Amino acid sequence: MTSRTESLTARLLQLLRQGLTPEKLALSLALGAGLSCFPVFGATTLLCTAVALGFRLNLPAIQVGNYLALPLQLALFIPFLRLGEWLVRAQRMALSPPQLLALAKAAPSEAVRILLSGQWHAIVGWAVVAPEMVLLLTFLLRPLMRLLVARAGGAPKRNDIIVRP
Repeated sequence: MTSRTESLTARLLQLLRQGLTPEKLALSLALGAGLSCFPVFGATTLLCTAVALGFRLNLPAIQVGNYLALPLQLALFIPFLRLGEWLVRAQRMALSPPQLLALAKAAPSEAVRILLSGQWHAIVGWAVVAPEMVLLLTFLLRPLMRLLVARAGGAPKRNDIIVRP
């Protein structure tokens, strides 16, 4: 294993030793990954925090999922935009930087309207895909988290108190 993989494994084991079940850890990681793809740049950390607090999930675990999958936010923005445009039957937004710059110079308010519309379409596309993505990731991560627990000698029971020196 590489040092990064070992470090991530050690952190996940630490969460499990704090009483987090493999199922809750899998759900937290999957939600973090799904929310990290939310197509509003800069909003995912706050979104993950709100979801973790609202559903009483482990905040560090959901943020680990968020940060591990963050490159997907950029990679999936255009597919989400196109899916959203298709779903609402909107005209395809021109994505050429020279076209967008020319529009911003000629008609700034129209450029803002088009960009906000594109943002909305990307959010619609994400909202359709994200629930299935989170369910699939949760399903795939559960056995991995159980295996991690088994290899580590088991996670403590909920009633166990962990005393740190």
